[in-house]
Amino acid sequence: MTRQKRMATVSLTLDDLLAKSPWFVRLDEPTQSRVRADVSERAVAAGQALGHHGERQHAWFGVLEGVIKWSITARDGHTVTLGGQSVGSWFGEGTLIRNAPRESDLIALRDSRVAQLPRATFNWLREREPSFNEFLLLQVNERLHWFMGVAVAHGLLDTDSLVARALVGMVHPLSNPSGAGYLPLSQEELANLAGVSRQTCNKAMTRFKNAGLVRTEYGGIVVLDVPGLDALAR
Repeated sequence: MTRQKRMATVSLTLDDLLAKSPWFVRLDEPTQSRVRADVSERAVAAGQALGHHGERQHAWFGVLEGVIKWSITARDGHTVTLGGQSVGSWFGEGTLIRNAPRESDLIALRDSRVAQLPRATFNWLREREPSFNEFLLLQVNERLHWFMGVAVAHGLLDTDSLVARALVGMVHPLSNPSGAGYLPLSQEELANLAGVSRQTCNKAMTRFKNAGLVRTEYGGIVVLDVPGLDALAR
């Protein structure tokens, strides 16, 4: 059995995801029925792209299982990871609202499953549901602030701070709506999200464990002190 298959998994059905989504539960019953009829599921294997830079995006995405990272790759092959999305989160609204090609790649860090709400249904909700637009506005604003921080982080922070920021990002409500402190992530996946080598990530994690900030368990990482990690990430 491979290391990835031994990793702990958190998995939702489409109905589970919708029931946990604040934008969905505020819709009336007929609108919910249309959304449920239109949403579909897609499997994305580890390393596979959910969306490539330059492509047109045709759906809004929700994570049912696994981890999806946002990244940008330069012509010289250098990659900057912007963040990750874990189970329960929705993402991709910015590209749909802009109605423009993607400006980043979406890559599965492990075998993943995503919900896909078609662009037509997404736009229909925007046209008729104020509560849906309110949700999107708050989410886009939070994401803007996060990405601004990412740009600063890669220019000013040391590697320990980048790893701390990746951990804080994965417990942020945008990426982890349930607020769970347990992250079903390997240290290799965390290194990928932080944009550092696995060896560098392992050294940072040892220091974090010694400081009581995190604990590692079989198949995942437990965040014990979010404020402490957040202080390192700033």
